Amino acid sequence: MSNSRSDLTQNSSADPQRPDDHFDSAAPKVAQPKLGVVGWLRWGWRQLTSMRTALVLLLLLAIAAIPGSIFPQRMANPNGVTQWETENPDLFPIVDALQLFDVYQSAWFSAIYLLLFVSLIGCILPRTKHHLKALRSRPPRTPARLSRLADFRAESLEGADAERAIEAAEKRLKKQGYRVERYDSRGSFSVSAERGYLRETGNLVFHASLVGILVAVGLGGQFAYTGQSVITEGTTFVNSLLNYSSMNKGRWVSDDALDPYAMTLDSFDVSYVEWGEAGSGQAGDFSANVTIREPDGSTEEGAVRVNHPLRVHGDAIYLLGNGYAPTVTVRNADDEVVYREAVPFLPQDSNMTSLGVIKIPDGLEEQMGFVGFFYPTQAPLESGAFTSAFGDLVNPVLTLNAYEGDLGIDDGTPRSVYTLDPTGMEQLTGGDTGRDSIELSPGQSAELPGGRGSVTFEDMTPDGADPEEVGYSESVKRFASLQVHHDASTGWVLAFAILLLVGLMTALFVPRRRLWVKVTPEGDGMRVEYAGLARGEDPAIGRAVDELAEGHRKDL
Repeated sequence: MSNSRSDLTQNSSADPQRPDDHFDSAAPKVAQPKLGVVGWLRWGWRQLTSMRTALVLLLLLAIAAIPGSIFPQRMANPNGVTQWETENPDLFPIVDALQLFDVYQSAWFSAIYLLLFVSLIGCILPRTKHHLKALRSRPPRTPARLSRLADFRAESLEGADAERAIEAAEKRLKKQGYRVERYDSRGSFSVSAERGYLRETGNLVFHASLVGILVAVGLGGQFAYTGQSVITEGTTFVNSLLNYSSMNKGRWVSDDALDPYAMTLDSFDVSYVEWGEAGSGQAGDFSANVTIREPDGSTEEGAVRVNHPLRVHGDAIYLLGNGYAPTVTVRNADDEVVYREAVPFLPQDSNMTSLGVIKIPDGLEEQMGFVGFFYPTQAPLESGAFTSAFGDLVNPVLTLNAYEGDLGIDDGTPRSVYTLDPTGMEQLTGGDTGRDSIELSPGQSAELPGGRGSVTFEDMTPDGADPEEVGYSESVKRFASLQVHHDASTGWVLAFAILLLVGLMTALFVPRRRLWVKVTPEGDGMRVEYAGLARGEDPAIGRAVDELAEGHRKDL
């Protein structure tokens, strides 16, 4: 013992600032207990269910959704994915392996989504339990020294009754929406009041609504489907899987889930700014006028316009695009009709210069294909090529280049109806063939090279119509590209979104505060003390104390 005291004395003399009971680094350190499997699981659960982690996951979810707006998605734009593959054949396998064409169904996006879902639930449940307990608790006891609070007022009143004064304060605080509790002690009367629990309620509603949106979107997507189809004027679309150009459906959508109805495109109306006016050629309102036919034979007319979908049996029908569909007839050498269809030509610019493909697999000596342009208002360029100068039918012209050979459709490989691969085919017109491209106006025909037959651009103007009145306005059919979307969760998502905004506004603008009034008899009068305390930022707490003091004085 004496040796130890001697060592401590020497250490103290060597370093006067070091206390006698100091242990230097050579002393053994305290060993922390090992967490073990259960301990690590608890630690991981606390980290996952913290609000900080939930905010980080929410940010990650927003970042993970960015590729969905950069790359075309198979569910919404399958043709865009095919075109991207054609334009980027080397990068496509890598991008596809990263699931960037199926972002919202990818494994990594789903992992973030589920972790956020679990994190939010883990945050909400304990806070809800604590909040319910706080709602049932009494306001805190009045502090012994209110003068220590920052927002404090005091005044002395002569000839006033202390009991009546505290009852008046209690009544006024209740009228202002405070939860009130009376605390009387020997020689004084006091009332404690608090309000603002609605702030935490709004916070919990906000986070619960966010979970509701996640659940509604996640489950609703499994029962939703989105299909696209191109309909030409006068044709009928039947709501079945076979009639869709593309269809993407959730995992739990059965083949017979589509409601049976038929939709006929009666006409497609579009208005253009007149020639010579400001903004000439710009399209105005689009309207696809349709007739819906039910299985029982009843019909109903409707219209599909931009941003105004048509609702049918829970399906929302949207207008995605439109264009012209020239009716082309092809005859063989014996003058027999081997092909006659209204072919959709896809617009390439704002003036409706359109590109289209015609494929004729049978009826001729060899398979034949045409790649053509349609110009609603043909106009020449300085280079000698053609373009369309106006979107409406003023001078419609159809030009075609003919190809003969294997169309590549006999081996079962799926091919787009809007593209033609001329590899291995013989070009008959245009290009380096020495023959001009076929150029037709409505009603005109042209012979195919080598006596192979003829091709006609049909004039679809109704019989008996006055050509001078009608002009070309009805000579070419139009088509509409429609999207049918069914999602029963949209109503739930809207309801949760409204609740989310209400909860957020409540959490932001409802202050959490406590007020106290203490009355102490003093001779022939009394001393009245007012104090307030805010939880968080509340710049109006001082004004609330002043208003309470002024109103209480008037009550007395």
